[in-house]
Amino acid sequence: MRIERHPILTFRRGRRVKFFFNGREVEAREGETIAMALYAAGIRDLSKSQKFHRPRGLFCAIGKCSSCLLTVDGIPNVRTCIIPVKEGMRVEASEGNPRLADNVPPPKKFMEPETHRTDLLVIGGGPAGLQAAIHAADMGARVTVLDEAPMLGGQLVKQTHKFFGKRQLHAGVRGIKIAEMLIEEVRRRGIEIFSRTSAVGLFPSGEEKVVDAVEAERYLHRFTARAVLVATGAMERYLPFPGADLPGVYGAGAVQTLMNTYGILPGERVLIVGAGNVGLILAYQLMQAGVKVPAVVEALPRVGGYFVHAAKIRRQGVPILTRHTIVRAAGSGRVEQATVAELDERWSVIEGTEKTYDVDVVALSVGLRPSVELLQQAGCSMRFVRELAGLVPLRDRNMQTTVEGIYVAGDASGIEEATTAMLEGTIAGISAGFYLGHGDEKWQERLERARAELEEFRDGPIGREVKKGIERVLI
Repeated sequence: MRIERHPILTFRRGRRVKFFFNGREVEAREGETIAMALYAAGIRDLSKSQKFHRPRGLFCAIGKCSSCLLTVDGIPNVRTCIIPVKEGMRVEASEGNPRLADNVPPPKKFMEPETHRTDLLVIGGGPAGLQAAIHAADMGARVTVLDEAPMLGGQLVKQTHKFFGKRQLHAGVRGIKIAEMLIEEVRRRGIEIFSRTSAVGLFPSGEEKVVDAVEAERYLHRFTARAVLVATGAMERYLPFPGADLPGVYGAGAVQTLMNTYGILPGERVLIVGAGNVGLILAYQLMQAGVKVPAVVEALPRVGGYFVHAAKIRRQGVPILTRHTIVRAAGSGRVEQATVAELDERWSVIEGTEKTYDVDVVALSVGLRPSVELLQQAGCSMRFVRELAGLVPLRDRNMQTTVEGIYVAGDASGIEEATTAMLEGTIAGISAGFYLGHGDEKWQERLERARAELEEFRDGPIGREVKKGIERVLI
């Protein structure tokens, strides 16, 4: 079901188009991805697991997992959450080991890649990547941005809440507005943009870097750049429990994508697992869209997010159950119920404390992990750092990794907030500009100012933990 009214967002629907899923005609709106259109049509069961043939649905909805892989016009393993629907398209659930249809020859452009040359290649069009692209371009570098999503902006495009901090760091501005501002700045500078394009290989080659990328799952591009910034963001963590594979168990980001990007109701009643900022903000966003939230459960003995976010949902009557976890989800082919229980000091379930909720969605907000696969492939030195939420690259104060000319910024360098991602992007973009031979004293002053702003922003209790982690990766 599509959202008709929203207190903050206005959804501009494209023209009606029709496509086919497993032979059934489905109506969609132009601009929607295949998976979003299927969801709006009430189709939750996208495929079956290979071993047990259990139904599978969405999970991340940003192209970083395998949950929505389908066969599209004879081509298997298409990430339908990031590929727009087209008139007459034929989509099929994959059974067994998917294979290319006999009547679908490999596209010529896939066999003969289109080549491109640039100064700085930015992989990732979220807040970090866009800020880096803007600053490097202003210094005089030729910049190209790749992003696998249909639109730029990263996670900002679904953030309806207002940011905290200082005015010059967009305090009081909604994330969706910040995304619009950054995208406008990038386009105004004429920066080359490749959307729906996924980098699949990063190869240092002397003073140059080679990046292979696939556009819309069909066309191969090869980029040669003197410097590369990896701003690939993060991916949702998973939580195993009985019934966790049912359609209806989604990452929090997938629920936000459905609701805030495409204007599609994720469900009628949503249980949220995790009381960090993302879980708390999601709860309020769901209520804004008219969705009921019976509870937010948190395994820790305290709420992890900001007090202001927790207070907003408590005022709406939503309980936050600390020292609780989900123990199972149940339903016939999709989530219909979820059971939670209290935890003791050893993190074991206390028998007799179970509570069962009638819900059709369980939203997991149990953390993120950095997307660092390209950095590993390129040979960057890595280290697991708990305070940064996983495996991250070693780097210097300029955000340059151990491979000369390869930079990192945003959640790929460690999980923080959008504000820190933009500041890191500024630092990395200016540093890459200097590396490419551009810049003067004015730019050095701008670089030092960004470093000072980042230090100041990290001065809170959460930031102090992050600082400990950063000390372990600085070279």
